[in-house]
Amino acid sequence: MIEPKGTGEFVSTGGLRHHLLRYGEAGDPIVIVPGITSPALTAEFVALDLARDHVVHVLDVRGRGRSDTPPAGNYTLRDYAADLAGVIGALGLADPIVLGHSMGARIAAAWRVLHGDPAGARAPLLLADPPLSGPGRGPYPTSWDAFRTQLDEARRGTTPAEMRRFYPAWPERELLIRAQELPSCDETAVRETHEGFETEDFFPYWERLRAPAVLIRGGASPVVTDEGAADLRRANPRIPVVSVPGAGHMIPWDEFGGFITAVRTFLAEPFLAEQPR
Repeated sequence: MIEPKGTGEFVSTGGLRHHLLRYGEAGDPIVIVPGITSPALTAEFVALDLARDHVVHVLDVRGRGRSDTPPAGNYTLRDYAADLAGVIGALGLADPIVLGHSMGARIAAAWRVLHGDPAGARAPLLLADPPLSGPGRGPYPTSWDAFRTQLDEARRGTTPAEMRRFYPAWPERELLIRAQELPSCDETAVRETHEGFETEDFFPYWERLRAPAVLIRGGASPVVTDEGAADLRRANPRIPVVSVPGAGHMIPWDEFGGFITAVRTFLAEPFLAEQPR
């Protein structure tokens, strides 16, 4: 059993209790919002690096980890964005840096547009490989059956060796954590979120974002492809789209050095990165 190095904390908002892991003692706050089957502990290796000079909160998104699991029909992008707004408020964070990966990147963009001030927010927003699938854009590249297979295996007791079929290049510790944490992901939450990847359009949120923000994609990602990156640049040329060479969709797991360099470079000079690169 791998225990978190961070400190667990709970906040209540919107009728749900939300769990987070907290890392670091000083610095500008960062809230990390993970992906569709990634409870908070799976992002610990990212949080530990950023906690060297930030206070980092990693969210268990509703239906994952130790956060509450609402009934079916409560896993829309608007539901998730409202959660993030409520959690940030409950933590007393006025304008935190938000870093979202995959599903979490979609949530972060929707939060900034629906609950923040997209023209006036000053803290950086970092979106890592958000699903671009949606109406008229084709299916999400990982099928629901593939997600369900992993969930079924996790519930019966999967192993890192079995997980390596899906993530061959991952470090052993990250495979252990994923095998340990995946059973906490509610099947309805994952299924409805996957459906949302194909029925809820990300681009209306993307088009309204303003600097300081950046989109970081995997150079070999099947989720934000080269064509998708070009679509993003056309739709919102105010926000840079940067690539991490050699990374797939799971950028920090695939190429941690390239990912953390992209993150830290942007955090050091967020107002200088207003044109696509």
